[in-house]
Amino acid sequence: MNPTLRSLVDASGGVVTRGQACEVVPRWVLAAARRNGQLCRVLPEVYVDRRRMRPGGEEAPTCPPLAALDRTLRHRAALAYLAGNGGLSHTTALDVWGLRPQPPGEPIHASVPVGSGLRTQPGLVIHHRRASVVLTWRGTCVTRVENSLVDAWPVLPVAERPGPVIKAVNGRRTTPQRVCTALSTAPRLGGRAELRVLLDRLADGCLSALEIWGHDHVFTGPGMPSFARQVRIVVGQRTTYLDVYAERERVDIELDGAASHGDARQRETDLRRDALLATVGILVVRFSHARLTGQPDEVRKEVLTILADRRSVSSGVSRRVSG
Repeated sequence: MNPTLRSLVDASGGVVTRGQACEVVPRWVLAAARRNGQLCRVLPEVYVDRRRMRPGGEEAPTCPPLAALDRTLRHRAALAYLAGNGGLSHTTALDVWGLRPQPPGEPIHASVPVGSGLRTQPGLVIHHRRASVVLTWRGTCVTRVENSLVDAWPVLPVAERPGPVIKAVNGRRTTPQRVCTALSTAPRLGGRAELRVLLDRLADGCLSALEIWGHDHVFTGPGMPSFARQVRIVVGQRTTYLDVYAERERVDIELDGAASHGDARQRETDLRRDALLATVGILVVRFSHARLTGQPDEVRKEVLTILADRRSVSSGVSRRVSG
């Protein structure tokens, strides 16, 4: 490859546009690099150093050239095509924000202003927007977290939709209220009602899919008190948070996820925590993921029985003290 063109390609991280190349070398030099297999055209007027592509990937007849690139190169190539118009969005933006890795087989998504003239290409889906919601994060032009979550919602498989939203809220990347604000700008969004329910649950204090399941199938309805969620309790020098707390009965219901409560070390930590809470009169009741999701009716009956028993004991103690 021409030394000047090679320097430009290396300085650009392996991605160069026709306009950039023609500023430093004649057009025929770029054409020769492509003809000799040194550069591969992956998008209109966007070229990638073939040495950085996965071997054989660009030769698959049904595989767009973008799919032959690794994550970083795919993003660079897409942004080079945008040429400063808009940024990465939808599921690609979730990848940039660290909320959901995007598999190589999925197309890159980008949002651009209406009238930009940019069009969808093989492996790249272009969305035209009237209002700009793009910012630069760690050198990458990307839609804001809230808009990325809303945009990606109907694109994702149904089972995968809640995860990025829960992760973003728990990681303090955003809040349910801010996502709701972004949602208000998309009145025709597919699955809008389900997203709104999820945001309501997160605003109520649920922090996981399991807690949301418990809220919807166990801890609401006839006989159930108004539980508080993620209640901060300080005992001595230690601060802990209660998953589902009945304040009157002083019962803390802990929902043990299948992944986070399966080892002996975690079990010992849980036992120490439960004993500490017992010193201030808080009863801890734990339900596993399997029981909560597999036997919701039985769990509900047990919770109601426990709460009724605690109220009965508390009432009896009060009568003895007053007498």
